[in-house]
Amino acid sequence: MTLVQLEYIVAVDTYRSFVAAAEKCFVTQPTLSMQIQKLEESIGAKVFNRSKQPVVPTEIGVKLIAQARIILNESKKIAEIIQEDNGELIGELKIGVIPTVAPYLLPEVITSILEKFPKLKLQIWEYTTERIVQELKNGTLDCGILSTPLQDAAIHEVPLYYEPFVAYVSENTKTFAKKVIHADDISEEKLWLLNEGHCMRGQVLNLCHYKHNESLDATFDYNTGSVETLKRMVDINGGVTILPELCIHNYNEDELQYIRYFKSPEPVREISIVTTQNYVKKQAILTLRESILKAVPQKFVNKKKREVMGFDL
Repeated sequence: MTLVQLEYIVAVDTYRSFVAAAEKCFVTQPTLSMQIQKLEESIGAKVFNRSKQPVVPTEIGVKLIAQARIILNESKKIAEIIQEDNGELIGELKIGVIPTVAPYLLPEVITSILEKFPKLKLQIWEYTTERIVQELKNGTLDCGILSTPLQDAAIHEVPLYYEPFVAYVSENTKTFAKKVIHADDISEEKLWLLNEGHCMRGQVLNLCHYKHNESLDATFDYNTGSVETLKRMVDINGGVTILPELCIHNYNEDELQYIRYFKSPEPVREISIVTTQNYVKKQAILTLRESILKAVPQKFVNKKKREVMGFDL
């Protein structure tokens, strides 16, 4: 049994295809298949059920692949030890970030990291929370930046900051006349929401007590995947939307007149770096964490007098 063979069975499990796995491992499909067959012969058991499409692991294969992921992760820590001793970061750091965080946080963070560690290659994908968690478990991402808590025992969460939610309101709402607001103030307004699959949608529904207002026709009648589109819909069609505070930091005075903050306890979302429990590239992820904390307002770090909004995946 070799590390290469373990890498191959993990790749097939991840992509559920011998052809795709071979492409990702930069070998021919016959080479990959031969090595997996040798592994199966050496252990006296089949790792994959090849009669099904897409390919699925056998019952024993599931257990072997889970252990293979652990072994491969542990083997990568040798290179990390050497890097830490040399005081440098090289290689790749693969990051998944939810779309409601990425454009408002990452530009400054990326610049900071690359200036300090030019040999570190950052690869970043904007994914939904569910997709990030799945990619982490598959080993195709090193870490994620998303809203927590996830309540998933396989995921390790390190809270970074607590970002307040603010309301963006049109002039034709009762809320516009108030300086600070309560969630109940917007419970009967036309509310613009993100699409299903975005964790912020669930947080906003919890914030606005949606379950207590299901009888209100057309209260929730439009969905989008973009925070900027939510703002635009309010500008054109009236009503209210909820935004994360980082997205308004570049607003001009005209735009800020439509922003309303919530009364204490202020509703916030907890933003964390998440990894698997047995993760690698710890120094690179620590550097990412430090860069994020320098980029966000200091007031975001404090959790006091704030209410963390939960959500369901």
